[in-house]
Amino acid sequence: MAPKKIIIDTDPGADDVIAMLLALASSPEELEVVMISVTYGNVALESCLRNVVGMFHVLDHEMEWRKTQGKPLGFEALRTYKPIVAVGPEHALEEEMLMADNFHGADGLHGVHEKHPHLSPADTWKALFKEGLPTETEEPSYLKYFTPSKTPAHKEILRILKEEPADTISICVLGPLTNLALAAAEDPETFLKVKEVAVMGGAVECEGNVTPLAEFNTYADAVSAARVFALTSPTPASTMPPIPKDKATLAPYPEKLSRRLNLSLFPLDITTPHLLNMGFFREKIEAQLAGDSPLAVWVNTFMAGIFRQITSIIGTEVEPGLSLHDPLTVWYMLTGSDPAWKLAKGAPEDIRIETSGQWTHGMHVSDRRGRTRPDGVTTFEVPGDEDGWLSLRRGNRINRYVSSPGEMAFAPFLMERLFG
Repeated sequence: MAPKKIIIDTDPGADDVIAMLLALASSPEELEVVMISVTYGNVALESCLRNVVGMFHVLDHEMEWRKTQGKPLGFEALRTYKPIVAVGPEHALEEEMLMADNFHGADGLHGVHEKHPHLSPADTWKALFKEGLPTETEEPSYLKYFTPSKTPAHKEILRILKEEPADTISICVLGPLTNLALAAAEDPETFLKVKEVAVMGGAVECEGNVTPLAEFNTYADAVSAARVFALTSPTPASTMPPIPKDKATLAPYPEKLSRRLNLSLFPLDITTPHLLNMGFFREKIEAQLAGDSPLAVWVNTFMAGIFRQITSIIGTEVEPGLSLHDPLTVWYMLTGSDPAWKLAKGAPEDIRIETSGQWTHGMHVSDRRGRTRPDGVTTFEVPGDEDGWLSLRRGNRINRYVSSPGEMAFAPFLMERLFG
């Protein structure tokens, strides 16, 4: 069976790294990671990129360790395919300040590079993505697992979509949507060849995690999120963000587009309850740590930092657990045919992104008034509905997932895939 081809757009971050590891640990028949598109987010762009390169460096060491230990290598997708790694912009479309997320530590992985320098790539890795920097005399061993690109990430996304037949490539979005917004603005018709965009983002019927209303990924670049969401609408102009007079902005979409974007949303509502608890994590990784598995040592280091951070927030009365926000999108890519994945009642929903509010920036807005919509036969609009919340021709069309194959089932699945 042909694998599902995916692009991972990411801002690593601990749970981003776990999501990528899960994808790379899949079988070649399940997933092919075609590209890893790196963006700013949890930390600054260079740190995010360093964490991606560091992950491949660690996996290179892990494969050698498993060989010498006579253990199954696993990570078949890693060893079968060779994704491109490309880099996006350093900040949001209309913001020059990084909306930093301190949850993941200053480097995004709670100091793992300083604590285990032998598991971090030499600084010459930067030359893989930028001209004019010092290079290594010999090609790093980890380059057997990915191809670095000096082309901007959004252009690589468009190239891949252009070369592949329509409905071949899916995109998992684990960070701010800036790379996708740039690709969609530059060539919307090519971008719309994507099969599905699975977005980890937003808080629809629950509180936010960076403000009372907003989730970090959307908050970090609400304008990009609004632009991407607008492509799900029969009339994208109806939900596009307002254009600031004093800032450069991307061009509007053409009035006529050949198709609508298929966007699946995984907000905090569904991702938060999928926990990797500290006790279970330590139990499952104990044997690998005892044998000095490079991957176990590396992951355990940043997970220990995560658990300390969570304990500082919730106190010591409750066992800390990492919500598997980003990995849930990869689990969906692996198991999406399972009928336990269920959409919200009335899907697709008109969910829009607030970009202008002083206190509501990044909020996911939906109409909860329960008003009657047109019948779609004789009427398509409601008189006086200026913003189109009841319209059948305006507003977004978002597929929001509300249930999975099991909140308690995911952590065991994940740990088994990564560590056996």
